[in-house]
Amino acid sequence: MPVGEGQSRLRRFIALQDRSWLVLGPRRHPPVPARAANTNVSIAIQTAVGFSTLETDDYVEAVQELSPDIVLGLADYEYSKTPGVKRLEKMGDRTLEWTQAMLKGLEENTDRVPRVAFFAPILPIEAGQQSFYLETLTSELADRIAGWTIYDSASVDAVPAKMQHLPRLALTNVRGPHDVLDQVSLGIDAFVLAFIGSATDRGLAFTFNFPPSKSSEDGRRLELGINLWTTTYATDLSRLLDDCACYTCTNHHRAFVRHLLDAKEMLAWVLLQIHNYHIMDAFFAGIRCSIRQGTFEHDRENFHQRFQEELPPSTGQGPRLRGYQIKSGPSESRRNPQSFRSLNDAEAKVAQTIAPNTTAEGTDLEGLGFAELLV
Repeated sequence: MPVGEGQSRLRRFIALQDRSWLVLGPRRHPPVPARAANTNVSIAIQTAVGFSTLETDDYVEAVQELSPDIVLGLADYEYSKTPGVKRLEKMGDRTLEWTQAMLKGLEENTDRVPRVAFFAPILPIEAGQQSFYLETLTSELADRIAGWTIYDSASVDAVPAKMQHLPRLALTNVRGPHDVLDQVSLGIDAFVLAFIGSATDRGLAFTFNFPPSKSSEDGRRLELGINLWTTTYATDLSRLLDDCACYTCTNHHRAFVRHLLDAKEMLAWVLLQIHNYHIMDAFFAGIRCSIRQGTFEHDRENFHQRFQEELPPSTGQGPRLRGYQIKSGPSESRRNPQSFRSLNDAEAKVAQTIAPNTTAEGTDLEGLGFAELLV
């Protein structure tokens, strides 16, 4: 890793293990479309306190203060809009200008902070539409670029031939393990996978492996996971997955996790996340082993044939959500129904009256909005 042990304030703050990469990007993933447009000096982002803009100098300052291992360059790409002809011409020029400014700002302070690995963006447009940007990177900035940020798997072919050896980090729409395998086949090296957390929130436990080691007895394609909201698991004392060595499977069973989900205990999703990340670690270990053995394409096809395309649907609710997880736009509905609500106009009635005493009649309480008379 470029950053030495104990040198990153952000790593210490979030207690991230030294063996894990610390990647800093300008936007969350998956992104929330910003209402404002990018400008010549900034990109539009959403923050914990609303929509804002991020300029190159502020981004460079954040990198210097937080010292990540990898920093993702600014890209003039708006997720919610399809760029027009004039906009396409501007995207490459702006991205090049921001890249040059970032690299200059980072190199001016290498004596104060460790040098970080800079991943330059490949825009999700045709290679010819960003040719000047890519040619400049190759001819003038190649020695300062440590990798690529890919926003669309179809744009992998746009990576310059002279810089094909650099790692590629995907910020693409990955719906499940099938997409991971397909994008690895295209040349993606690393991923940011939002579907792991979303599957955990839905109460799903992964049950797939790579290369696939078994098939169903009746020849049908196997499920990618199990939905622990299903009532049949309420008395199931088996592991989430047979032979799984994760903490959850070693110490608990399906019925316990199902009970925690039903009680809306946060521990349910903690245990599920531990299991699902363990499965994904083994999944990627299998991919690396398959590549080394030269059997990846065969194993990938075998996986497609053995497992269903989509993760199973959820029949329950996820954990309580707040902040940017709830809504990302004015017309988007909430994911979960509201847990607490006002008692109609009871507050207004209380403000206009005196609180009832211990001798109040049921009709009096009903009139004040404190109760409903049933008989």
